Amino acid sequence: MEVCLCLCSISRSSSITKFGTSPILIALLLSLMCFTYTDAYDVLDPNGNITVKWDVKSWTPDGYVAIITIYNFQKYRHIQAPGWQLSWTWAKKEVIWSAVGSQATEQGDCSRFKGNIPHCCKRDPTIVDLFPGTPYNHQIANCCKGGVISSWIQDPEKAVSAFQLSVGQAGTSNKSVRLPKNFTLKAPGPGYTCGPATKGKPTKFLTPDGRRFTQALMTWNVTCTYSQFQAQTAPSCCVSLSSFYNDTIINCPTCTCGCQNNITHPGTCIEPDSPYLASALRISEKNDYKPLVRCTKHMCPIRVHWHVKTNYKAYWRVKITITNFIYRMNYSQWNLVVQHPNFENLTQIFSFNYAPLVPYGPINDTAMFWGIKYYNDLLMQGGPYGNVQSEILLRKDKSKFTFEKGWAFPRKVYFNGDNCVMPPPDVYPYLPNASGHSGLILLHCLATILISLILLHNL
Repeated sequence: MEVCLCLCSISRSSSITKFGTSPILIALLLSLMCFTYTDAYDVLDPNGNITVKWDVKSWTPDGYVAIITIYNFQKYRHIQAPGWQLSWTWAKKEVIWSAVGSQATEQGDCSRFKGNIPHCCKRDPTIVDLFPGTPYNHQIANCCKGGVISSWIQDPEKAVSAFQLSVGQAGTSNKSVRLPKNFTLKAPGPGYTCGPATKGKPTKFLTPDGRRFTQALMTWNVTCTYSQFQAQTAPSCCVSLSSFYNDTIINCPTCTCGCQNNITHPGTCIEPDSPYLASALRISEKNDYKPLVRCTKHMCPIRVHWHVKTNYKAYWRVKITITNFIYRMNYSQWNLVVQHPNFENLTQIFSFNYAPLVPYGPINDTAMFWGIKYYNDLLMQGGPYGNVQSEILLRKDKSKFTFEKGWAFPRKVYFNGDNCVMPPPDVYPYLPNASGHSGLILLHCLATILISLILLHNL
């Protein structure tokens, strides 16, 4: 972000000098351009993407059978329930005769067919994953997970989803088949932008007996990248801070993710002791993912609390608590990414999994945390059990360590890949003597200025 702002300032100055354009207008336009770029580019995972691989396995009388595989190559961003949706536009008049491990959300107009009716006749089909428990004869490898895909670091074996399509009216050779266009990935909402399908090196498949490789007849690749700016207009999480050396608790800023507005927009949030809470939770299954947020000053679905707990001679200890304020929604396979300069000396994590992220080469200042399977990998819906917590122990680096000026607090926090709003640094819980020391410096400066003015006056 600092680099971007610097570039904006340079560009603005040169534009004013050369063209005499309004400084305010230039600054506004350039700041918008910079904001979009930095938000779309993930500095913590610069090469992260979702790749869709389309492998034509065999020819049929009027088309082909293809295996479509979705690989999540993002380090910490995963696809949670209700799962992915993949859509595209056919290049010709193709139809989907059958699907295995997935289904189209709409059949479309198949009235021109008699007898054998295709699974989907839409020119722009949307495909979704099947759920666990699907009959075995409707499954293929890596299908039927309800559209949920793990991030690459959390579980690379579950960072893949696949399905099979039998495509008709498509051509029966490499020369007659056309690549689909306009790929769109929703996971589960917007945020991903997909590039065009490109021909790639044919994929090799291992036969069931493990003794022979076969090769796809054709392979296409589609790359999709994520932008939080496109995914949502408002933040989805915030950070609060506290410490053992200061009684002040720095809460999330008011209206961080929105404001309570039940007068003009009823149902914006609900109080935990409201008599309507029980009835609001008894809803139809199809609306399970519609947000029902607990009323707070910050109105964020997720709050991350960082508490500097203890100071030892050679170590210091932090407690991290993640609270879910959404009723009727659980976060499965959640993860937390935190930046702090002392993570190179992280010694012990007590009840989370941990992996270092090293986006800047040898600098190890970013940690990824996620839940332990069957213990706290499910962040329950809002309520008394809607939180997970852990403690971490860090060794003191004598060249860096200090409790002064908010150094002990994180620089950035991400929940499920979204950047959480931090309190402004000037309100961090400082050491008790830090404010006094600053006050003395201020008084000294004022006294110096006053004396200088008196001397000048006497001259």
